Amino acid sequence: MNEIINYLDELIPNPKCELNYNKDYELLIATMLSAQTTDKRVNEVTDILFKKYPSLECLRKADINDIINIIKPIGTYNKKAKNVIEIANKLKEKNDIVPNDRTFLESLPGVGRKTTNVVLSNIYNVPCIAVDTHVHRVSIRLGIAKKNDDVYTTEKKLTKKFKNYDLCRLHHQLVLFGRYYCKAVNPKCENCKLKNICKKEG
Repeated sequence: MNEIINYLDELIPNPKCELNYNKDYELLIATMLSAQTTDKRVNEVTDILFKKYPSLECLRKADINDIINIIKPIGTYNKKAKNVIEIANKLKEKNDIVPNDRTFLESLPGVGRKTTNVVLSNIYNVPCIAVDTHVHRVSIRLGIAKKNDDVYTTEKKLTKKFKNYDLCRLHHQLVLFGRYYCKAVNPKCENCKLKNICKKEG
């Protein structure tokens, strides 16, 4: 584990979330929107969305068709547009504050464990790892998880293996490592200092 941490610290010394946000609820909504698309594309649509609707109250009153038009580039836009308005409405119960409350967050439409972990980690520094496709792939290649493990099993294994480390920092490092280095297609294996422990086939 030290070998992995040391290399990630060398490669990605200042990891951070690549979703743009200025308010806590913006991160929540942006993360929900990021399912099955890229952070870059989400940032493009949320830049427009959050400028046009600068508060939760504005989002609650928004025309769903307008939100659909704004977020169309990210796909599954009908469902996600509905989720945006429903999340804005639900947060009214919490005085428009995104709470440090896993049960409440996971009850929101379009918000599962991964999104909740991203929000709790970034906003409240809760030690948890959100397992997306990048983290899952890297974990399998590094022998931390098995091919048939689901994302929750992978999360538990990562949390156990790295329990003495900063999980919030590690989460971002694993995401960025998978996104830019240990890619699904054409990974940069040649100069990788972890190739001696990598289980990648071929």
